[in-house]
Amino acid sequence: MLGIEGLLANELRFMGAENVTAENGRVFFEGDEHILVRANIKSRLAERILIVMGIFKAFSFDELFEKTKALEWDILIGKNDKFPVAGRSLDSKLTSIPDCQKIIKKAIVEKMKQKYNIQIFPETGSTYQVRFLILKNSVILMIDTSGTGLHKRGYRENANDAPIKETLAAALVELSKVRSSHTVYDPMCGSGTILIEAAMKAMNIAPGLNRKFAFDDWKNIDKAVISSERQTAHADIRTDCEFIGFGSDIDKFALRTAIENAEKAGVKDKLRFEKKDIKDFVASNEYATVICNPPYGERLLTASEATKIYKTMGNVFIPKPHHSYTIITPEDSFEQLFGRKADKRRKLYNGTIPCQVYMYFR
Repeated sequence: MLGIEGLLANELRFMGAENVTAENGRVFFEGDEHILVRANIKSRLAERILIVMGIFKAFSFDELFEKTKALEWDILIGKNDKFPVAGRSLDSKLTSIPDCQKIIKKAIVEKMKQKYNIQIFPETGSTYQVRFLILKNSVILMIDTSGTGLHKRGYRENANDAPIKETLAAALVELSKVRSSHTVYDPMCGSGTILIEAAMKAMNIAPGLNRKFAFDDWKNIDKAVISSERQTAHADIRTDCEFIGFGSDIDKFALRTAIENAEKAGVKDKLRFEKKDIKDFVASNEYATVICNPPYGERLLTASEATKIYKTMGNVFIPKPHHSYTIITPEDSFEQLFGRKADKRRKLYNGTIPCQVYMYFR
């Protein structure tokens, strides 16, 4: 979520989260179990929703053990529950991930022994995935409420060779200010992710509505809360919005996949797909929002082929009143190749690849 922290913070505030603070690569917020469930179901931008158990400094394994053990793990984790440990360490004294995992696991076990007065934990119950991040010797310990990453909406079992992540596609949709009345185009749509995310936003379909979360198996979360939040999300869907999306691509297989994905996402009736080369693109509507993730040298094409596409885009993405163009690419010379300076730029990451989002709206 590097680059979209501010967008996510606003999304969480709109849901009713409190004390929302955006930091580099993460957003902190507070709320009750309704907010926890709601954020998982409704967030289009977050990768995971985690409960912070503790934040502290640690320069040795002894310090990591003692400060981890001091936390109240038994508030969430029961004596039969699973609690695997995973995480990362960056720019810190404690560099060995396996050793950090073992120390944290051992510390939690010792805490649980004191609480439950037992020596062996069967770990046959619900899963409470413990995650840690050690950054510049500052440790943050968390429990993952989401399970599978939130970008997994459930509609995209199949994809083309270089799909854009659902959360990144949703960020591009948000930056393009897509609303329920918009007409959106993606002339290099691949497996349709950008258009599907645009349609889901326009129809107010919660991205996590039809998937399972880690908290679904927890005894700590009231099932009535989960049911209530899901029912509300269902009731909030807008089936009568004016949104329409047009996708095109030169790959027949990708287009078939896009149609299948749109059907699984419940937005097939709002989208139209056709086989067409980018050089033949025309946004025929008076109002048009174009969003695309063109192929480039690091993904599918050679550098020279990508350069040709950028120049073609500059020819067909014509400046018009009520037309906007949002393009994500890692190409530093994109504006020169495209032929126009962007009205606005923003840095985002496509996976591990640093990119720029070029926005044209004048």
